[in-house]
Amino acid sequence: MKITDYRFGHITVNGKEYTSDIKIINGTVVPNWWRQQGHLLQPEDIRDIFEAKPQVLVVGTGAAGVMRIHDSVKSKAQELGIELRAAKSSEAVDIFNSLVDQMGPDKVALAIHLTC
Repeated sequence: MKITDYRFGHITVNGKEYTSDIKIINGTVVPNWWRQQGHLLQPEDIRDIFEAKPQVLVVGTGAAGVMRIHDSVKSKAQELGIELRAAKSSEAVDIFNSLVDQMGPDKVALAIHLTC
């Protein structure tokens, strides 16, 4: 599991390019990820990640960091014992790749906004 390219509106994972927001759960890409309120991440937007219970959830908040994370996401992650790391999407890609190398793809999830 490796992200080899990220630029505004584009991400390449394991050689396949995506042009809409994605999640990666247990080493599987979930394409065309939409949130109920666009630039606000809420628990229901990542229910599948919470159900998978990774050790770490990396959130890419967009190229400029526009996507906000609702406090209830932070609370839910803490309740489940999931470490939450949020950063602008280019930095989130680096964090994700590093953690996957260290821990393996089943222990690290990603939710990434590709634009804004």
